[in-house]
Amino acid sequence: MKLRNQTQLSEFFLLGLSENPALQPLIFGLFLSMYQVTVSGNLLIVMAILTDPHLHTPMYFFLANLSMVDICFTSTTVPKMLVNIQTQSQAISYAGCITQMFFFTIFGTLDDFLLAVMAYDRFVAICHPLNYMAIMTPWLCVQLVLLCWITGVLHALLNSLLVLRLRFCTHMEIHHFFCELNQVVHRACSDTFLNDLLLYFGAVLLAGGPLAGILYSYSKIVSSIRAISSAQGKYKAFSTCASHLLTISLFYGTSLGVYLGASAASSSASTAAASVTYTVVTPMLNPFIYSLRNTDMKKALKRVLFHK
Repeated sequence: MKLRNQTQLSEFFLLGLSENPALQPLIFGLFLSMYQVTVSGNLLIVMAILTDPHLHTPMYFFLANLSMVDICFTSTTVPKMLVNIQTQSQAISYAGCITQMFFFTIFGTLDDFLLAVMAYDRFVAICHPLNYMAIMTPWLCVQLVLLCWITGVLHALLNSLLVLRLRFCTHMEIHHFFCELNQVVHRACSDTFLNDLLLYFGAVLLAGGPLAGILYSYSKIVSSIRAISSAQGKYKAFSTCASHLLTISLFYGTSLGVYLGASAASSSASTAAASVTYTVVTPMLNPFIYSLRNTDMKKALKRVLFHK
């Protein structure tokens, strides 16, 4: 194996979800199907929002951004996995691994922060309905999305720069279907104290912070809904949050389950399999979650699909 100045490996090996050759065609077909559904479904959501003036509101502006991020989030991992299965190769170059890790971290952080921004939007809409348009101005919406992007890029850049300083001597095998940051760091044969510190700091601040904001927003939303006298009013207020709550539950429930249970997992392969839920399945389901119970979205999608 070629070494770069005897300190850096020229490539890593992604062991994927299973090393059983008989399962590879099934995994390839399943992931190709899910990827196609994810891309086409989220693109339809974006097109519907862009083309329908009735959907030019803060809520749908954030949803369009979430859909674009979901496409990019999945595209950082699944295409490389499909190519490796098709070519019967597990290799990914050192530069390719760092690049994949960089973009995966950006879009994972963006997903995290956009869900918190969407929770804030629902909080303002339900708790301060008369001042909603005055508070959620177009400029504020753009600023919030820009803040999400800046945070994601800085977080990914800092982690990637710290990984670049590490030496990788042996144990170049990654028990995952993509270059997951934690696993790459712990394949290094040099001191990873700074990397681990940043990983824990990032988990607390960049995952715990948005989650705390979401929980606070929904505690206020629940209090406001309980204060509504009519059952119909309560249902109407809750229905505007139902899709977002389901998305939050899927994303945080699966991602926290994977990372909190990683240390107790019996194998890295089981962790990789569990990661599929939040990296592939959740982005695939989001278009269905946000369209099936949303009358305005269904009408917009029909106009896009059937030009009505």
